[in-house]
This record gives sequence, C-alpha cells and structure tokens, in this order.
Amino acid sequence: VSGYILGLLTIAYYFGVFSMAWDLLFGFANEVNFGPTFLIGLGAYTAGILDNLYQPPILVCLIAGALAAVTGGVVLALPALRVRGPYFGLTTLVAVLMLQNFVVVAAGLTGGEIGLTVPDVISIDDKVNYWIALGFMTVSGLILYGLARSPVGLILQASGQDAVQAGALGFNVTKHKLAAFIISAFFSGLAGALLVFYLGAASVGTFIDVTVGVQVIIGAVIGGRRTILGAVLGAVFLIGANEALRPLGDLSTFIVSAMALVVVLLFPSGLLGLLTRTKEAV
Repeated sequence: VSGYILGLLTIAYYFGVFSMAWDLLFGFANEVNFGPTFLIGLGAYTAGILDNLYQPPILVCLIAGALAAVTGGVVLALPALRVRGPYFGLTTLVAVLMLQNFVVVAAGLTGGEIGLTVPDVISIDDKVNYWIALGFMTVSGLILYGLARSPVGLILQASGQDAVQAGALGFNVTKHKLAAFIISAFFSGLAGALLVFYLGAASVGTFIDVTVGVQVIIGAVIGGRRTILGAVLGAVFLIGANEALRPLGDLSTFIVSAMALVVVLLFPSGLLGLLTRTKEAV
C-alpha cells in the first residue's frame, strides 16, 4: 500500500474518532453540538503550543491537549446545558467562532492565520502513523461503544427522548449529559492532539474552521446515528470521496454534499444500517 493511501486513511481514522465522539452527545443525548471543532481545536493547539514552547515529551503534550479540551468542554457545557432546543447548538457554535478569533488575534502564540508548526512528530514512518491512528480509533470506538450500551448510555437515550420524563424517574439528566460532553471532549481533544503530531502543524482551516466541524457532523450522521461505529464508516467515506473527487475542484464539494444528502434523506439509519440490511437480505 502506498504512503499516499496510508496517509489518507490515517487522517480518516482521526476524523472517525471526531465523529464517534460527536455521535455520543447527539445520537444518545440528542444534544446537537454545532461546535465539535471547539474541542478538537483546544486539544490540537494546546498540544502544539506546548511542544513549540517547551518541547516536553509528546505524551505530556497529548495529555495536556486532552485535559484542555475537557476543561473547555466543562466551561462550555455548564451554561450550554441549561438552555434547550437550538440554543444549545448556537452556544457551541459561538464557542468555535470565539476560539477561531482568539487564534487569529494571539498570532504570537498560535501562529495566527499562517498556522503553528510543531518541532516534533510522532513518527516519519507512514506505516507507524497508520497503525497508531488505527489502534487509537479502535480503542476509542470500543470504549465509546461500550459506554453507549451501558446503563449510562441508556439513561442518555432516555433523557434525549424525553428529558422531563427521565427526570421524573429520578435520573439526573444534566449530570449525565455533562458526563457525555466531558467524554466527548476528551476523545476529541486527544484525537486533535494526535493529529497535530502527525501533520506537524496546526491551523484554523485544519482544526477549527466551521467547515471542518460540518464534515465531522456529516460523517456521524451519514454513517448512522446512535451507532458510534457507523461514524467511522461515514468519516472514512467522506475523506475518501473528497480526495477521489479533488480533481473536479469546487464541483467535488457539491457532489459529496449531494451524496451525503441522499444518504440522510433515503437511508435514515445511515451507511451502517444500509450495509446491515443488505447483508441480511443476502
């Protein structure tokens, strides 16, 4: 397998983790987070800035990135979870715009619009990077899948379907949604930090831009909502389709968006549900 394909899959696997983490909050708690890149960006830039300034062991940078995302997630979730409906999503979207503006304004620290270059990378071997990404995605998927099928996941589903009734049954809805947000933030931040040390750089367009968040969301939705693992399928499909259609220029975005829309409208259970039904039919 060529280094080009391995590199493409490596990025797709990290985006798979982004989509899985997002699906935990939306698919189960029914809270639409329009700002997944707020958490991803916090993890990526914290790890990158720390490495750029002090060059500690990469593991320290990764932990710092994950903790920064968790801290930011808690700060964002505490007020955001007090509102209902579209206001939660709008709150998370505003957080992304604020982080994006901060990165541009604090150019001396973050690299601004040009981007931040990190002096260290995990490995220069394409195969090593591939297996690290695959292993991380697999472990993350197993943990998130197990959590989704645990009593906590069932409570999240109940609160997502009817928060009032779930509260009447004695469940602390806000506490469980906050826990889901924290877990989502941890995996998003850690994946963002790992991706920085694979790419060797961080920029707004790569980690924070709203269009990146849209890609994360679409990957989870077309893969199959409330499946966790379907998010991986959706993310890999999107990354692969975007790359395959790149020669078409701006038309590629239209085609990929149209394909995603067809899947969402005609196959509500997503690509994973479609494959499952096809397998059963055969």
